[in-house]
Amino acid sequence: MNGTALGFVLTAAVVHAGWNLAAKRVDAGAPFVFLYYTVSAVVCAPLAILALLVGGERPHWTWLPAALLTAIFHIAYGVVLQRGYRVGDLSVVYPLARGSGPLLSVLSAVILLGERPGWLGLAGAFLVVAGVLVIGLGSRSAADARARRAGVLYGLLTGVTIAAYTLWDDHAVTALAVPPLIYFASGAVLQSVLLTPTALRSRGETGVLWRSHRREVVLVGVLSPVAYVLVLYAMRMAPVSLVAPAREVSIVLGGLAGWLVLREPHPARRLIGSVVVLAGIAAIAAS
Repeated sequence: MNGTALGFVLTAAVVHAGWNLAAKRVDAGAPFVFLYYTVSAVVCAPLAILALLVGGERPHWTWLPAALLTAIFHIAYGVVLQRGYRVGDLSVVYPLARGSGPLLSVLSAVILLGERPGWLGLAGAFLVVAGVLVIGLGSRSAADARARRAGVLYGLLTGVTIAAYTLWDDHAVTALAVPPLIYFASGAVLQSVLLTPTALRSRGETGVLWRSHRREVVLVGVLSPVAYVLVLYAMRMAPVSLVAPAREVSIVLGGLAGWLVLREPHPARRLIGSVVVLAGIAAIAAS
């Protein structure tokens, strides 16, 4: 993986960990997802229009179905992830989601897309996944078996949605050549539109959420596009089988924040997992 792609991915990891910490503070489901996707659409749509006007690219009809499919995948991701945060701990849901997602992405990219990242790159990918899981196993929720099982279930389900949108998004920005910013903005607009009926049915809850968690809504709505657009550009420079695992360095940041800021237990396990993840990142960078 070249240095620019790796830089994009690592920056995205920092931003991604930040918006997930903000999302964890909100005990809500689809209405919250609708609000932050709407903020993303408001922020990204004008930038995408400007990019079209300045860049002079002619829109192609394939861009719309591509954006529609990613919108569906991302809605499933957002709703399942938020449900996981409602019933489980961040230190269980986040590592399992971010760990199982790239593992599935790597396997699918190799089996279905015929990518051959090399043994060093694959070894790095699996080291990243192993380190992520080591960090996640140090959960503070062992006393509550039901919450832990729910967190594991929703973490793995979130990982499936991550693998789905990662593989499709890679196809869209490479094979279909959809410009990443325009692709993400179109998807954000469609996500907001598709969730509007749900928001209207729960408009009382949606209004309360906006008034009480406006800061979190805006943070997630702004930081999420920044993180993912960086990943989309990285996918244009490097194979998805390397990009997907490399972005999981965000788990290291989340684990360290849980120890240093939130005073969560199992610091030794988290640090060991961090070292394993960093070793994987080094292997990916050298591949």
